Amino acid sequence: MKKLWLMVFTLTLVFNLAQAGGTVQAQAAGGGKKEAACWSTQKVQLRSEMQQVWIDHTIWTHNYIVSALYNNPDQKEVLARLLRNQEDIGNVFKPYYGEANGNKLAGLLKEHIQIAGQIVAAAQKGNAADVQKLQADWHRNADEIARFLSGLNPNWSSKGVQDMLYEHLQLVTDIVLDILKGDYAASIAATDKNEVHMIHFADLLTEGIVKQFPEKFQRK
Repeated sequence: MKKLWLMVFTLTLVFNLAQAGGTVQAQAAGGGKKEAACWSTQKVQLRSEMQQVWIDHTIWTHNYIVSALYNNPDQKEVLARLLRNQEDIGNVFKPYYGEANGNKLAGLLKEHIQIAGQIVAAAQKGNAADVQKLQADWHRNADEIARFLSGLNPNWSSKGVQDMLYEHLQLVTDIVLDILKGDYAASIAATDKNEVHMIHFADLLTEGIVKQFPEKFQRK
C-alpha cells in the first residue's frame, strides 16, 4: 500500500512539474500574443492601417523603380498609384491630427517620391553629380518630415524618425543601384529589408499615437 501511494505521489509530482514547465514556456513564447490580446480594437485597427500604408509605400516604390529603369509603358500609372499612397498615409493621420496636418504630411511625402524619381533618372544616365545633389535634397526632405512628425507628437523624437527615414533612403538607393548593376538577388534582398524596416517604422508611429491619445484606445 505504501509503495502504491509513493508511486501515485511521484506520478502526480512529475505531471504537475511538466504542466508548470509548459505554462512557463508558453508564456515566454507567447508573450507577444498575450500582450496583443490586451489591445483595444481601436489599436489593432490603427496598427493594421499604419502597417498597410507603409507596406504599400515599399511595394509601389519598388514597382516604380523597376518601371522607370526599364522604361515600361505603365510608368505613368505606377507613379500615380505611388503618389496616391502618400495621400493614404496622410489620411491615417487625419483622425488624430486633423485635415491640414494630414495633407501637410502627404505633401512632404510626395516631395520624397518626386526627388526619388529624379534620382532614378539621374542614376540611369550615370550622372553622378546630379545624383549627389538630389541625395542631399532627399535627406533635407527627410529632415523636414522628421521635424514635422516630432512637432505633432512628443513620443516621436526628431532624431529617431530621422534615423528611420535615412535607413529607408539608403535601402531604396541600394535597390536602384543593384538593379542597374544587374544584381537582382541583392535588389530583392534590399526590398525585403526595406519592407521589414518600414513595418517597424509603422509600429513606432502607432505606439506614439496610442501613448498620446490613450483615451481613444481604451478597451470597451
